[in-house]
Amino acid sequence: MREVLLLCWRDTGHPQGGGSERYLEHVGAGLAAQGVRVTLRTAAYPGAPRSEMRDGIRISRAGGRLTVYPRALAAILAGRWGVGSLAGLRPDAVVDTQNGIPFFARLVTRAPVTVLVHHCHREQWPVAGRVMARLGWFLESRVSPRVHRSAQYLTVSLPSADELVALGVDRDRVAVVRNGVDDLPAGLETGAAAMRASDPTLAVLSRLVPHKQIEDAIDVVARLRAQRPSLRLDVVGGGWWEDRLRAHARSRGVADAVTFHGHVTERRKHEILARAWVHVLPSRKEGWGLAVVEAAQHGVPTVGYRHSRGLTDSVVDGVTGALVGDEWRARASDVDDLADAVRDLIDDDARRRQLGEKARDRAEDFSWGQCADAVASVLRDRADGTMVAGLVIGDATGPSRPPRLHPLRG
Repeated sequence: MREVLLLCWRDTGHPQGGGSERYLEHVGAGLAAQGVRVTLRTAAYPGAPRSEMRDGIRISRAGGRLTVYPRALAAILAGRWGVGSLAGLRPDAVVDTQNGIPFFARLVTRAPVTVLVHHCHREQWPVAGRVMARLGWFLESRVSPRVHRSAQYLTVSLPSADELVALGVDRDRVAVVRNGVDDLPAGLETGAAAMRASDPTLAVLSRLVPHKQIEDAIDVVARLRAQRPSLRLDVVGGGWWEDRLRAHARSRGVADAVTFHGHVTERRKHEILARAWVHVLPSRKEGWGLAVVEAAQHGVPTVGYRHSRGLTDSVVDGVTGALVGDEWRARASDVDDLADAVRDLIDDDARRRQLGEKARDRAEDFSWGQCADAVASVLRDRADGTMVAGLVIGDATGPSRPPRLHPLRG
């Protein structure tokens, strides 16, 4: 495999970039380190160059939130004729990232296409408005499975694989490669007693957008603060929903207990996580939950919702954290259950530390090198005409060993 094209509506430099973009770029950097020419086509945003090299990846940008899709397809077509920003591109494999809507790259390229889906977006589409929500879900649930009926699928967790199968994707075409995790900043003491806050402290690491439901974490503080007046919440991350969240904290009377840190450096992010007692991830939907593993690196257990689906893979309930609520739907009692689970961990030092240490042990199983190697093996097999299914675990040191394959659950 000599050349790969990655398609994604955003890159990690985008103001709204998140975990799915990090996954794709880590994979691209891993492929580049193996000698593969990697091009990432994505949207433009203010201050970003139209083209740049980063971590061995050539990034080409054009279009906005919606126009990124047709402009990418046009660039692929023009490139086949030696014209435009993708002139001369002859990929052996294409990764079409479906963040709700795919690029439908298989309509304009002869290269084998692998569709990367972090999770299905049924629960998130309503935020886009009634018309866009109906159109988006129709494209995601009906059109995409039909257009990609012979394509390889790639996802990041076993629950997300189940969601794809429920949409009609053949299970024997769904490969699962879990996220990696970045190395900790040099010299940072993780989980040391001196790093923990003296007062009970919760942390949320997330983009500030509606479906992450950070309001629920604020509500937990409001519910528990009467009995635990020193309880605090650190919110790490930025997004267009921040003003609404600040207003919610004021309306619940806990604005003085909630700190919005915004976008911070990697070191500062890990310093805040290392101080936390419990990491709260109240998201409506997650493909995996990269923040779970980042918190786990510091011996911090995560509390979240079962119905987010992806957390049932990244959190081992009762072992590395706690999951509450129903697996398939949100309920009115969810926030009460979330608050109860957080309170139990705050009050039980021994159990909190036990879950945190188990979480830290599990975090050591994940690396971006292993992730990139596993994805590379899927792309090579697809380029050779072979479909891959099941959990794929690569070699963190590179492609010298064949990946380990594990069957998906039925």
